[in-house]
Amino acid sequence: MYFTDRGIEELEQRRGDDEVSLAWLAEQLRVFVDLYPEFEVPVERLATWLARLDDDFDDDDLPGE
Repeated sequence: MYFTDRGIEELEQRRGDDEVSLAWLAEQLRVFVDLYPEFEVPVERLATWLARLDDDFDDDDLPGE
């Protein structure tokens, strides 16, 4: 189990029944990066990965590679 699994599990338990838009998620990611700029690269990678889920691409296409 990765350390991040705890946070993902908490998110699922607390907010798993919520429905949100991707616009809402994008805004929350912006707020998070504003508060914690040291996480800009991982958030950028996650956002890019989510945006391109239907595309065929290599990990080399992600920012920071």
